This record gives sequence, C-alpha cells and structure tokens, in this order.
Amino acid sequence: MQTRTYNHVDYLWDDTKAVSLENDEVALFLYRSNILGADLRITNYGGGNTSCKTIEKDPLTDKSVEVMWVKGSGGDIGTLTRQGIAGLYTERLRNLKNVYRGPNHEDEMVALFNHCLFDLNSKAPSIDTPLHGLLPFKHIDHLHPDALIAIAATKDSKKITQEIWGDTMGWVPWQRPGFDLGLQLEKCLNENPGIRGIVLESHGLFTWGDTSYECYVNSLEVIEMASEYIKEHIKKNGQVFGGQKIDSLPSEQRKAQATKLAPILRGLCSSENIMIGHFTDEDRVLEFINSNDLEKLAPLGTSCPDHFLRTKIKPLVLSLDKEENLNNFDHIIGKLEPQFEAYRSDYKGYYESCKRDNSPAMRDPNPVVIIYPGVGMFTFAKNKQTARVASEFYINAINVMRGAEAISTYVALPRQEAFDIEYWLLEEAKLQRMPKERPLSRKVAVITGATGGIGKAIAEKLVAEGANVVITDVNQEALEETTKSMSIDEAVQTICDVTDATSIEETFNLTCLNFGGVDIVVHSAGLAISKPLAETTKKDWQLLQDVLVKGQFLLAQYGADIMKKQGLGGNLVNIASKNGLVAGPNNVGYGTAKAAQQHMTRLLAAELGADKIRVNTVNPDGVIVGSKIWEGEWAEGRAKAYGVSVEELPTHYAKRNLLNEIILPEDVANAVFSLVAILDKSTGNTINVDGGMANAFVR
Repeated sequence: MQTRTYNHVDYLWDDTKAVSLENDEVALFLYRSNILGADLRITNYGGGNTSCKTIEKDPLTDKSVEVMWVKGSGGDIGTLTRQGIAGLYTERLRNLKNVYRGPNHEDEMVALFNHCLFDLNSKAPSIDTPLHGLLPFKHIDHLHPDALIAIAATKDSKKITQEIWGDTMGWVPWQRPGFDLGLQLEKCLNENPGIRGIVLESHGLFTWGDTSYECYVNSLEVIEMASEYIKEHIKKNGQVFGGQKIDSLPSEQRKAQATKLAPILRGLCSSENIMIGHFTDEDRVLEFINSNDLEKLAPLGTSCPDHFLRTKIKPLVLSLDKEENLNNFDHIIGKLEPQFEAYRSDYKGYYESCKRDNSPAMRDPNPVVIIYPGVGMFTFAKNKQTARVASEFYINAINVMRGAEAISTYVALPRQEAFDIEYWLLEEAKLQRMPKERPLSRKVAVITGATGGIGKAIAEKLVAEGANVVITDVNQEALEETTKSMSIDEAVQTICDVTDATSIEETFNLTCLNFGGVDIVVHSAGLAISKPLAETTKKDWQLLQDVLVKGQFLLAQYGADIMKKQGLGGNLVNIASKNGLVAGPNNVGYGTAKAAQQHMTRLLAAELGADKIRVNTVNPDGVIVGSKIWEGEWAEGRAKAYGVSVEELPTHYAKRNLLNEIILPEDVANAVFSLVAILDKSTGNTINVDGGMANAFVR
C-alpha cells in the first residue's frame, strides 16, 4: 500500500505490521483503533469507538454467523485490547428494533445488549453499540476529531457539511447517543446511499470501509478535508478568537505564577473532595485565554458530550491580574474565594433548574478547568491522569471553538441536553462501576533519598497505594532507574540536594506545577558515619548535621508552607534511627544528628497540629539488605564496634532484636504508609521498625 501524506493528521499505517495481522480481522481492527487513538487531533483518551464485523462459527448451531466486535464501555481506542471489546451477534442486535419502545426508554436497551453477546468474555457493551450494529459496513470508525466537531458545532453545520463534501456525506441533527441515534444513522444511509460517512451535529463523525485499511484512510481523508476547509477560513479572516486582548507573561514568569497559585487553587477546588492538579501554558491555550472572545465563548461551555463529561459544562475564568502579587496569601484568598463560591452557586443553579425526578444527587460543584489569562490553564480531578486528560479535552474544545468561529458561529449544547448526558443514569452506573480508589489516591508525596533501599521502598509503596510521588535524590542515573517502571501520571523525578534551600524550593515548585501541591513529605535522604570521637572530623559532623537535620528543617519549612496554603492538612515523616535513642560506641556524629531529627519532629508536631499537619518519626535499625549506607565505611565501622565481620552483620542485627527478624526496606515503607494512610490521629509519635529493641523503647 502506498504511503499517504496528510497535513492535519498523522498517517501511521505500517504495511509490515498490517500484513502480519491480515489473517486475524479482529487484531487488525485493534491495530487500526490504536493508531487512530494515537493522534489526539482525531480523538481523545476514552473518546470515540471503532468496530469490525466478522463471520464466526456459532457454538450452539455450528452455523456461520456475523459477529460485531466493538469497543466496550469505558475503553480507550488508543490502548484497546481484546479484553476491552465486546463481541455481539449482529442479527440479534438488529432484532432489538422489534422491542424498542422509543427515546424515552433508551436505558432499558443497554441491558438487552447482553442478550446479544456472542463472546461471553466481552467487556460491557457501550451505549454506542447500536450505532455500529445498525449500519451494514464491515469496518466502522466513530471519532471525535476537532475539525469535524468544529463543523458539527456551528449554527449552520448541515450547510457547511454539504459545502465541503457535497452528496458524499450524510448529516444527522443532534441527538443523545442511544438506540434511536442508531436508527437515525440507518435512516440517513438509506436516504443517501453511497455516502462515505455521516456528521453528527455537535457530536462527531462516522466513517466506514470494506477493509480495515479502507476505513482508516477514509477517516483520515474526511478529517483532512475538514481541517483544510477551516485552515483556509482562518487564513482569510486573518485572526482567531477576535484577536489578542492581553499578552502572555514570559514563560518563566508564567510558571512562577502558576507554581505559587496552584496550591491555593487546589485547596479551593478540594472543598468536597481532595483533587490533583495539572497545568499547561501551551500556545493553543494561551491564544484562547488571552483573546477578546474569551468572555463570550468560555461561558457557553463545550459541545461534544465527551468534552464536558471530562471538563464540566464550563470553566472558571479567574479575575486575577497576570502579574498579581501571589505572595500575599490573605489578599489572594480574599479575591478568589468569592469567585469559587459564585462558580459553585452557578453550578448548583444549573443542577436545580435541569434535574429530573430520577436524577442522581448533585456531584462536586467545584470547577475542573480554571483559566488564568496571561498565565495558563489548570485542571483538577481525582488523580493525575484524569486531570491531564481533562486538560487535553478542553484543549480539544478550544480547537473546536477556534474552528467553528472561523467558519461560522460556535454553538454549544443546550444546558438541558448537557445535563441529561452529565446526569444520565447510565453514566452514573458507569461511575459506580469504577474501581474503588486506593488509600493514597488524591495524595501527593515528596520523598528525599528515594533511590536508596529505604527511600526507594517508600516510593514504590506510596505509588502502589495510589499516591503521586516526586522522587528525589542527588544521583540522576539512580533516579532514572528508580522511575523507569512508573508512569508520568504516577511519579516525576528530580535532583534535590537537601542541604541547599534553593534545591529544595525548586523541588516543591516542580511538585506544585506537576500535581498542584503536596500532602506528604518523607525525609529519607541520609548517610552514616561511624567513628569514635577522636576520629570524627568537623567535616563529618557538619555533613551529618546538614543532610539529616538541616535537610529535615528545610523540607518541613517549605512543605508546611504549601500545606497551609492548601488548608488540607498533611504529613511530615522523618526517617531517623534507633541510634537517636540508644547510646553506642563510635557514633557521636550520627547518633546526635538522629536525636536532633527525633526531637525536631516533636517540636514541629506541637507547632503544626493546629493546621492538621501531622509530624512523625520512623526509626529503622539494622536495615542492611538493599541499603546504600551499608555499602561503605559505615558497615566496617559498625562491624568493628560490635566485634564481628561485615559479612556477619545481618545475622548479628537479626539475633539481637526480640523477634529475631531481619529488617527490610519494605518494613520501613509499611510504617510510613501506616502513618500517612491509617494512623490519621497520630502526631509527634515514633514508630520503631527494629524487630524489638528493648533499649530503644520510647516509653
């Protein structure tokens, strides 16, 4: 097949890959789906759906039957696998026309889809299943390309569709997805035989083909034609969004403003549920938020159902000067609180005026998308992926408004239509089916020394329990190794020298910019020097004090400041040592620093309790396996102090504790998890993770 060139979409079809799949039509359909989903201009995460129809052997009759394979509910075509699709008897699905009772009974049809299943391991069929099943084509794409939605969301969408494609494209007026929309697509095709696709008003695009490749190319060509049409109109108009009203701050200043504001916004957005943040200041966003038309377009809300389900019906546009002094917390809160209250009140009014007798209870009225003109756009959601995807969806909405305004007038969905989708009982049922959130979901943690044995175990534990983690250390290679198995929505890594206030400040800036703020700070960075008094140098002493004590102080100072701005409480956890409680030989520098860490914990707990910031200590002992401090002179020093060889140290430490257990980094990580996720009314406390050392008992 000849490679094709497009200006507005990515042609990703690989003939070699496709040939390897040609004997498996379903695998080829999945391949097509994945490469379509890889281009966000074609469809966003979770948006759109694709299908193919094959001839299979019916296990009950042994006869050949047509089976439709389609993306299941809640899936994403970009990452679609066999586990994410539904396989249904096509004829049974079409026979549902015999029992369909009309648009007021859409919800009951979804349950009937299960009676059409051919593959008993199917993903739950989505509401869009009949839209594919009632069309006769072997391969079908239902996509949400920005360019097509721009055309679909204009006041004269049908006329423009005709102008671009003539009689080769059908057009169906807005209708909520469901069985009746499938009937409308079927009717459109019957009235317009030979068309290559259908534009759905305010919604998206249907295209098809006899083969997976023909379907793929048809989709790209239709999107390309729409994109070119919009491009020519923008070129003719000479400007978009009515031109620029204000200029953006320079890049570094934008990020500085966003960094300062993010924790405050996060606190305000979390009045009902704690949220994770995302920030972007990419060019498409700045073009929109700095424009003359922002005040006109932003309140209209989005058009495509997929957009506003992710972003809420409209954003909050901040009345805040781009160069506002954000260091005066009381002043900023005084300006922002009324704006958030007005947004919540408006959302409640939207709910009350549109709700039905059986509508689900009102959801969180706080904004998802927050626009700061001259600076950028924030999004807040239950986790990083959802916040990032919400941002991507609103950028799609911006692209739609940009295109629609260039060729005509943008039209959003009527509020009642939007509400009926947002609070659709089927959508509520989908939300109820979502997996239960993990214990540390919605939490952001900063961990120092996170590539060492203990620090790495803590990082891995907190990520596994749902936290977003900023992994820090002074070794870039070790950071990359530690984070290679973690996704960008789980963790970011950065160099952080805990002895340097600037380095710590930069770490927290990165944290706020990536996740919106911080909830947990774990000081695990450390080193150990074991020498008698006479051999302990001033350099040894100062290094231990800087890394262990000064580092803990700076982390607490910067971390607590952010936590106070959020108003959500927080946790400071300091990894100290049994040596801060027990006097032993050859340990004056290390033991003194660890004792200082422990008492600083108590002092900070007393000071920060009123802000619901809990401060606790974990005291490990004898964590030899996987611990970096045992790789050097410390092990030799401790072995000498106890009169054993280095090789005998693990056994020595295990035998001397009451439980006769070897202490592992994972044991320390479990203690940290307990403090931040379970023991939520404990502060100023010490948890010993030492197998039981009587002389280290704190009481």
